[in-house]
Amino acid sequence: MRLRSELGVEDLYYLDECGFSPTLPTGYTWARTGTRVVVKREDTKNRRVNVLGALNDTGPEPELLWTAVEHTIDAARVLDFVCTHIARLPGGAERLAQPPPGWKRTRPCTLVLDNASIHHADVFKGPRKELGAIGVRLFCLPPRSPEPNRIERI
Repeated sequence: MRLRSELGVEDLYYLDECGFSPTLPTGYTWARTGTRVVVKREDTKNRRVNVLGALNDTGPEPELLWTAVEHTIDAARVLDFVCTHIARLPGGAERLAQPPPGWKRTRPCTLVLDNASIHHADVFKGPRKELGAIGVRLFCLPPRSPEPNRIERI
């Protein structure tokens, strides 16, 4: 797989999701014995940012595709990200069942996935044939092995 991408035959993308929060929840603290502790609690509502990203680092110029998501990342959002940003399918996941006639990704690609539950959901894995028809192949890493997923370092 990696060799095919280094030869320029196909693209190899590593996919992952992550979340950021500028305010960490503090449920406890240290204090001197007999001192009453007051922990200031900030409003954490709507402060979290979720990000979907894909890394292709096999070409001469590494390519990092990403999008910020305001809501929870689910299998449908991942599928749309793959169709829109990686496959560059006009219309995204909505057009996956019926892509434009004769449309196919310029160069085929393999998408490396970890074992997150959303990657195994029927919504995401169900349209495997349709993804293959537009030039996107899925490759799942073994359980508990994040090291081969090169985007984990980013």
